[in-house]
Amino acid sequence: MTSLDVGSLVDHHCHGLVTDDVDRRGFEALMNEADGPAPLGTTLFDSMLGLAIRRWCAPVLDLEPHAPPDAYLDRRRELGATEVNRRFLAAAGISTFLVDTGLTPELITTPTQLAAAAGGVGHEVVRLEAVGQEVLAAGTPASGFASAVQERLRASGAVAAKSIAAYRVGLRLPARAPGDDELVAALSDVPAAEGHRIAHPVVNGWLAWTAIELGMPLQLHVGYGDNDVDLAECDPLRLTEFLRATQDRGVPVLLLHNYPFHRNAAYLAQVFEHVFMDVGLATHNTGALSVSLVRESLELVPFGKLLFSSDAYGLAELYHLGALLLRRGLAGVLDGLVDDGEMTSEDAARVGRLVARENAARAYGLGGADVAG
Repeated sequence: MTSLDVGSLVDHHCHGLVTDDVDRRGFEALMNEADGPAPLGTTLFDSMLGLAIRRWCAPVLDLEPHAPPDAYLDRRRELGATEVNRRFLAAAGISTFLVDTGLTPELITTPTQLAAAAGGVGHEVVRLEAVGQEVLAAGTPASGFASAVQERLRASGAVAAKSIAAYRVGLRLPARAPGDDELVAALSDVPAAEGHRIAHPVVNGWLAWTAIELGMPLQLHVGYGDNDVDLAECDPLRLTEFLRATQDRGVPVLLLHNYPFHRNAAYLAQVFEHVFMDVGLATHNTGALSVSLVRESLELVPFGKLLFSSDAYGLAELYHLGALLLRRGLAGVLDGLVDDGEMTSEDAARVGRLVARENAARAYGLGGADVAG
């Protein structure tokens, strides 16, 4: 048992929930960052995430810890998706959700629906590439692309923008905003036959710069993700020139996930005033070993730059585990420092509050009405 209590959390990057019951194949597919469930003859329950679900999620469903996978899934279906989602969101203790709405919005809950299920507050994070693709799909000519995207972003009401340049072109974003002529020329290479999928260094770079120029906090996917990403191109150190060029704009840049580059992200958060980081997604996937992620991130990151993110998608278990493991990791590291005389208990409590919610509120300019709890 740990002594640190960080209170309610602001989840600064997450996705919605599925509201239908799922079978074992569907459940394991949602556990996995690949295209589907585990290969024939294996199971994702044989992973650190699988162990964490059996250890920490089973009791929320009135099962004994370490319940077998089939018993766990039988109980989940018996309760039904609505009750399962309610239980796990309540257990997570997350009061405020910043929801990326750009990934399969037709399959999962909206920010409002997610927050309502948790009795909290929800805000939208708009995905830049999705907005750009919608503008092109509407038949907007290349000459009108810039103004149409800017108009949509201004009208979105979103608290932040997110770039998935890491998935499309890697993280070597340009050190200056591409000019109008460059943008128009680059748009000619965006294939309509592929749903106007934006995967062009100039266009993805322009989108990121546009968020900065509009004053929207910019989230950037970094590191670990599904198999559409080239991980070698997702080291946040590739962002260095972009970060140097944007540091005087006063707009936060938020590095998401970061594993296995979390130490590199911590360095960038230390040396660039406008850079923040989290270890979402990797936290629940590494399960009981996630304390190492927290410890290694805290080696360099200023305490005012580390945020909580679950990056949960689909399964309510992932909200619960993201929150639980972040709390346990922080408590394990900070309580150890207190025991060793390296910090006071008051220091530890303050750092816990910073990571849990205060850093996110500051980075996104959230006032009291925007943060529940």
